[in-house]
Amino acid sequence: MKIVLIGQAAFAEQVLDGLRANGHEILAVYCPIDPPGGKVDPVKARAEILGIAVRQHKSLKASSVRQEFEEFSPDLGVLAYVTQIVPQSVFEVPRLGSICFHPSLLPRYRGGSAINWQIIRGETETGVTVFWVDPGIDTGPILLQKHATISPDGTAGSVYYETLFPLGVEAVLESVELIAQGKSPREPQEESLATYDPLCRDEHARIDWMRPVDEVHNLIRGCDPQPGAFTDFRGAELRLYDCHKLELSHAQPGQICDLTDGLVVGASGGAVRIGRVRWGTEKMRANDFIARQALAVGTVLG
Repeated sequence: MKIVLIGQAAFAEQVLDGLRANGHEILAVYCPIDPPGGKVDPVKARAEILGIAVRQHKSLKASSVRQEFEEFSPDLGVLAYVTQIVPQSVFEVPRLGSICFHPSLLPRYRGGSAINWQIIRGETETGVTVFWVDPGIDTGPILLQKHATISPDGTAGSVYYETLFPLGVEAVLESVELIAQGKSPREPQEESLATYDPLCRDEHARIDWMRPVDEVHNLIRGCDPQPGAFTDFRGAELRLYDCHKLELSHAQPGQICDLTDGLVVGASGGAVRIGRVRWGTEKMRANDFIARQALAVGTVLG
């Protein structure tokens, strides 16, 4: 099939290579504009090496973008790790429509921070969905889903890169083959099960040490690496990463109760051990932070 690929980063790059390996023609790659002085996006770099047309627009809503799509005359649009809004004027152009990858088991966890919120809410099962794009946000009919598990200490970063990234590439490539064979489902999403969450930002990432230790543990994992769950320390934000839950009945919420191997802080019903922190702009091992700040057991955070 003749395909226009919209996406970015290593995920879109691997989808690009997989589609070509399966015999499909990539007419063009659409990716965001390069940041000033920034690194060239991997999918752009790969497309240029292969001699594939690259298009970069500040917005895909302009009428000129639709005109470009029409001139390419694609059979299918493939959205692989997309952060730009793709309007109906664009995704409806391909002869067979457009499909999109999403890192959750839709209709649950719609939105741009799906991985973060699944971990913050303590989910142990996750997965990926490939769906047919429609005018809503992650609301289109489901083509294919694959399930996976979230480990007890899995972070937003590790769950994506170790699990959902490879599973998602596999799902997108499998979906395109089903479409090529005329065997692709279009199962409507069950709206009664749908959930939607906002982008996970600092307003969601402040730690309340009085909350149950499971909630604190999940918040830190779900915000790792971005935006980074944080607590107040000496008038500034201390961001915490690499979190493990501990069963310590004597721990007091917010109080540092051990410094022998990482930063151990109490919460309601237990404690968490922190392996890395960010203080200001510098990210470092918790043990290095402890030494620099001359921390002592009994110090209270937050």
